[in-house]
Amino acid sequence: MEQDPSPHGRGIIAKQAKAKKVAAVPRTTVAHDPRAKEKIVARLRSAEGHLRGIIRMVEQDAYCVDVIKQTKAVQSAIDKANALLLARHMNHCVSAAIRSESARERERVISELLDVFENGRDR
Repeated sequence: MEQDPSPHGRGIIAKQAKAKKVAAVPRTTVAHDPRAKEKIVARLRSAEGHLRGIIRMVEQDAYCVDVIKQTKAVQSAIDKANALLLARHMNHCVSAAIRSESARERERVISELLDVFENGRDR
């Protein structure tokens, strides 16, 4: 693969991956640690409960700063869930793909991660 001269190491590689439509390679799943799954689900359920409470607060015209504090707490819970998901993905799916003999699979997982973080910055 060519070296990427862009300052963030993503220009040529990301463009090549998109041009090749690397994501078209079928995704494979790897067995995950059930405890990690439980932690992720617990964080998401917590965020879900908080979000329902925030909706009630807005419906009841609660003080805006109080609502913002609660939305920031939900964002934090989702950020933590994302961190757990990313760690799980890196430790299982990405690790397996990197060790695989398939260059397409390696390129797919790298492209997929680059795409997730690239899209996250655009918001």
